[in-house]
Amino acid sequence: MLRRSKPIRESLTKTRRSFFGQIVGLFGGDQITEELWEDLEALLVQADVGVNTTVALVDRLRQRVDKGQARTAQAVEEMLKEELRALLGTPPPMTVDEPRRLTVMLIVGVNGSGKTTTIAKLAKYYRERRRKVVLAAADTFRAAAIDQLKIWGERAEVPVIAHQPGADPGAVVYDAIRASGSRNADLLIVDTAGRLHTKYNLMEELRKVRGVASKHVHEAPHETLLVLDATTGQNALSQARHFKEAVQVTGVVVAKLDGTAKGGVVFAIAQEIGLPVRFITTGETIDDLAEFDPEAFVEGLFE
Repeated sequence: MLRRSKPIRESLTKTRRSFFGQIVGLFGGDQITEELWEDLEALLVQADVGVNTTVALVDRLRQRVDKGQARTAQAVEEMLKEELRALLGTPPPMTVDEPRRLTVMLIVGVNGSGKTTTIAKLAKYYRERRRKVVLAAADTFRAAAIDQLKIWGERAEVPVIAHQPGADPGAVVYDAIRASGSRNADLLIVDTAGRLHTKYNLMEELRKVRGVASKHVHEAPHETLLVLDATTGQNALSQARHFKEAVQVTGVVVAKLDGTAKGGVVFAIAQEIGLPVRFITTGETIDDLAEFDPEAFVEGLFE
């Protein structure tokens, strides 16, 4: 039986009660004033929507008002929702469900982003959808990372392939691919090292892991998901740019969204980085993972 995670709306409580709550308050009157535009711009920036995205968004709204598409503040609020949904767009379908013998999914991100717990949530999510999942503990630089993944693997009820701390991450991936074959698994999720994104050797290590996967599984890795900590705001954008350049990221998982009042960072990720948001984590339990739904996300900010 599929267990339900917390709804997206609930994970946005802090954001909705702070900056977006104030944004809703701007539209209480009838008049569209210069003060409204200034306050809207300030609140969107404070909510981590991003300066560039905010300026473009407010300019677009102003243009629509100038064309007579809205005459009241309430009408501007509805237009704002439309424009926010447009910023998120409709992401292309993930390739994880395409028919193949083994799908390889790399999970990347800096230490502390929630990467390991996100992997467990993904494992549980796909196992409950009848996928046979194996995890690879390829973050061999930290003994704690290997132990942590083993614990979460037990909770998700999926096997974890691991070596000793300090082992070659590529060798772990190779063994995990072989183990997936012997166990008739169809989804391999690979944890990777999460040292600071500014360290060149980390990115080189990630490229090696990708190389091992592609050498032994056709067109692997099929998905490379970047886990970003929503509570880090604009720093998450910097991380996304570095990882995207280095390892061909295909999508983002926004973690700890329930722990921040600055959920607007999701719009900046989609618009300024150009990466689709695939999942969000909605709480601390292993079931608290939701496929990203742009419509539900925008509605959750304004309800």
